[in-house]
Amino acid sequence: MDSLLPSCSLYHSSQTRLLYQLSRAANSSSIYKPSVVAKSNTRIYHRKLPKNLRYPRRTKLPPELGVNTFLKKKTSHNPSPVNDPNFNDGSDEGEEMEENVDGGDENLVWDPDEIETISSLFRGRIPQKPGKLNRERPLPLPLPYKLRPLGLPTPKKRPRTYSLSKQVYKSPSFLIELAKEIKALPAEEDACGVLSKSAIHIRKGSLSLTIRELGHMDLPERALQVFCWAQKQPQLFPDDRILASTVEVLARTRELKMPFTLENLVNLASRSVYEAMLRGFIRGGSLKLALKLVSAARDGKRVLDPSIYAKLILELGKNPDKYTFVLALLEELGEREDLNLTQQDCTAVMKVCIRLGKFEIVESLFSWFKLSGRDPSVVMYTTLIHSRFCEEKYREALTVVWEMEGLNCLFDLPAYRVVIKLFVALNDLSRVVRYFSKLKDAGFSPTFDIYRDLIRMYLVSGRVAKCKEVCKEAEMAGYKLDKETRSQLLQLGR
Repeated sequence: MDSLLPSCSLYHSSQTRLLYQLSRAANSSSIYKPSVVAKSNTRIYHRKLPKNLRYPRRTKLPPELGVNTFLKKKTSHNPSPVNDPNFNDGSDEGEEMEENVDGGDENLVWDPDEIETISSLFRGRIPQKPGKLNRERPLPLPLPYKLRPLGLPTPKKRPRTYSLSKQVYKSPSFLIELAKEIKALPAEEDACGVLSKSAIHIRKGSLSLTIRELGHMDLPERALQVFCWAQKQPQLFPDDRILASTVEVLARTRELKMPFTLENLVNLASRSVYEAMLRGFIRGGSLKLALKLVSAARDGKRVLDPSIYAKLILELGKNPDKYTFVLALLEELGEREDLNLTQQDCTAVMKVCIRLGKFEIVESLFSWFKLSGRDPSVVMYTTLIHSRFCEEKYREALTVVWEMEGLNCLFDLPAYRVVIKLFVALNDLSRVVRYFSKLKDAGFSPTFDIYRDLIRMYLVSGRVAKCKEVCKEAEMAGYKLDKETRSQLLQLGR
């Protein structure tokens, strides 16, 4: 039994060698060759191929951007003969170079600039050049903007171009020139030709100024032609501005035909068209129609602009027979909570109230205007002084004069007339003479009533020489004294 053990071990070792040789042959050959492996009780592992044989070598990649390839170590493809006894790796030469460098440091001489540069590195801060030491530097951008810029598209900077029509359609000079061209047309020629040539420049609502200008030229037929042409253009009509301008021009020239039932007009017409019709009737003098429209609007519970009432009160106040209508309109205007009158309208209503003797309304309007945060004009101050003068409240009127003086308000000719009348009523000759000289210094020519009041003041005070001087000045200005003043002068002359 013991003799058999070495033979078995020899057998197994020979079998192992055979398998090893077969596996090497299979790995070296590219063609698959089947091999018979004897079964045994021992476990045999197949050797793996190295990586350079299992995976083919890829092509060389291009050098990385921003990397200096000259700083890299150049490796040769040929293996270095380390085992070659004749190979010299240059260590002896390196030692010799180090000795030479160490020996050369002793003879090395540094420049002063180099010494200053190196020493400044250890001092901390590098000295700056002379100049602006405290210069402001921009703050650094945040990190994401440094790494990756924004991916938003940049807008294209194109010059902003405006078409000619956008520049022209709002220009008053163009629209007034269009009205002048229509006026210059022959009577038998229609205005459509001129409008069609300029149609490219016309926008919605722009022809309202042309229609109003034709109304000022007293050409209501041409204004109606412009409206009829605009009515056929889908891009220009319907438009309340053109319709309101046309209605106002026709109403002012009394060419507008009113319907028999005003209720339908109140219900169908817009506020702008209705008020334009009222303004046209008021300016044209058709006050009866204007009153009918106001009463129809009141019955239909339609709210009108306060300026309509102010203009109607001003026109009705010129006729003493219409004072009853004025009082009714004033009462209706006083009930309005949203009273919004311009300075001209407010002054016009105050003047009408002075004629009617409604001085309390004048005072309330003036106080309301000041409380609204606006500054009264010279005309409004003059109207208030005249109201208090007519009410014979001379001291209260004098406070308004001092208020005007304190505000450095420039007096006009009507203001000088009212103030001189006030001082004549107060029998204050010195102030009358002072404001008379102020009037002439301001460049105004005294009127006849101013000369007459000054002459009477001199007559009352008994100053005949001054009275004759003013009389000569009045005659040189072209005024002729009345009989009463002449008789008084004759009596003083005797």
